[in-house]
Amino acid sequence: MSSLSALPMNLFFIRIRKLLHAFSSSSGMRALKHGVAASIEHSSALGDVQYKTIVDIGANVGQFALFARERYPKAAIFSFEPLEDCWTTFSSIFGSDQQVQLFRCAIGPTDAKAAINVTKENDSSSLLAPAATQVEVFGTEVSAKKTVELRRLPSVLSGEQIATPALLKIDVQGFELDVLRGSEELLERFDTIYVEASYVELYQGQALAGDVIEYLRTRRFELRGVFNQHLDGSRGPLQADFLFKQVRS
Repeated sequence: MSSLSALPMNLFFIRIRKLLHAFSSSSGMRALKHGVAASIEHSSALGDVQYKTIVDIGANVGQFALFARERYPKAAIFSFEPLEDCWTTFSSIFGSDQQVQLFRCAIGPTDAKAAINVTKENDSSSLLAPAATQVEVFGTEVSAKKTVELRRLPSVLSGEQIATPALLKIDVQGFELDVLRGSEELLERFDTIYVEASYVELYQGQALAGDVIEYLRTRRFELRGVFNQHLDGSRGPLQADFLFKQVRS
């Protein structure tokens, strides 16, 4: 059985939609040559706001940045990715595009060096080790450990660089709360925070969705929607994308 035919039906149709979308634009075709398609599954979640700044934490090879570049053509995009293997692909897609800037580091609660668990599918790589459920459901295998740069967001970006309305997107495989804690002084600059989080432990010691929701509630961000839930037949929902809006007085 091919890997495509083995996909759950919802993921199969998402993949087909991504391919059709890629063929509809020159940027999509260019990215597809590198095996990358824009993450259009986020379209309905993010609505009609025309963000001026996108901070893309956990950029991988540029899937979300490509989506954001198409959706918000006037926005400045700041992408963060610690894995060297991803940088070449990302740079090949965006080239000298001056609206997209790649920072070759992870974001976390401190400025330091950190060990990252590199998995065979690099979009499962994490600063946390895979837990049993991650291995059982997704077949995740750690192939190497690498030392990467870890930075707090205010060590890299200033508030003045974040023009509003601004979107903070986080997809970091269990490290979400650490990213938020390392970004705390800048959170007020963001109108929207869009974060993938888990209902169950997929990475050892990770904060779960409830922890992320509570942390952001105390920083005046209200949960407005849950999207793209990943369901497992025996366990129920494993993870999803959570959309938060800042509550301004």
